[in-house]
Parts: sequence; C-alpha cells; structure tokens
Amino acid sequence: MPLKSKQPRIEPLSPPYDEEAGEALELLGHSPIQLFRVWARRPELARSIAGWGSYYLSRRSALTLRQRELVIDRTTALCGADYEWAVHIASFARKAELDAAQLTSLANGGPADGCWDTTDRAVLEAVDELHTTFDLSDDAWTDLVTATDEDAALDLVLICGWYHAISFAVRALRLPLEPDTEPIAAH
Repeated sequence: MPLKSKQPRIEPLSPPYDEEAGEALELLGHSPIQLFRVWARRPELARSIAGWGSYYLSRRSALTLRQRELVIDRTTALCGADYEWAVHIASFARKAELDAAQLTSLANGGPADGCWDTTDRAVLEAVDELHTTFDLSDDAWTDLVTATDEDAALDLVLICGWYHAISFAVRALRLPLEPDTEPIAAH
C-alpha cells in the first residue's frame, strides 16, 4: 500500500484572509478549522456548503443533536476519517451526552453493544447498513421510522451521505488533526 503524504494536499488559507474568504468563513459559523479554510480558497464553494451545514447544525434538522452526532461520528469512524471524527468528538460529544463506552462503541464496536438504547441502536443500525449496502432494507427503515419519524429518517440518510463526502474529502486532502483532538484509534 502506498504511503500517505503527511502534508495537506491543498494548503488551508492562513490569515489575514481577503474580504471574500473572510465572509465565507464567517458564514461557516465556526472557528476557521483547516477544512473550512480549504473550502474558503473557493468562497462560492464555502458559501454553498455553509447553507447545508446551517440546516442541520442550527437545529432545523428533524434529528436530535444526539442522533445527528451518532450519525456523524459513526459515519466518520466507519470511513476512517480521523480528522472529522476528532473535530466532532471534541465539539459535540459532551453536548450529545456520549460517554466513554459509547465513544468506544462508535469507534470500534457496533449497534448491538450494550451501551445503546432502542432509539440509538436503530440510528446506528441504519448508518451501518447505509455504509455497507448503500441502501436501507425495509426492516431497517421501519425500525428507524418507529424510533424517530419519517422526517428524521430522511435527514439521517442525507447527513450520512454528506459525511461520507466529508470523510472522502478530509482523507484525500490529508488534513492533520486539529490541536487538542484525538484520532479514532484513541477511543
């Protein structure tokens, strides 16, 4: 297997930002992490991505914060996207009330682990099935809708797909971890 480069393939912007990049970064609504600074190299791209991100991060999603983070954390773990996993664990694990056993399960276990309740298990089973089959069986769909609702199930499918794309990007870009974050293997 070829060695992965240790340097980012596209260097994130560094301050001072020009006006257009600065405005795009402001729309993303977070500290300017490396991924956002790569997107801001193309401000129109960053502005477009900010629209999607604001939908599910500003509580307009039908998923609860916990369910959203289960989807994101499990997807990024399954994709081996250390960068994105680490950013989300550092920013949202406590808010989503994820304990150490649940973080370990997200990183290395599965939905059948004893740390999950019925709703969490249905969410994680859907994520795992989408990841492995690119689809949801009728049983998985029914379990998910029963545990959440149809609107949440639709959001889950879209967020899971989105974080596959993000995982592809951060891996292909070879982004190093942000300061004070830990890779998947640390859990």
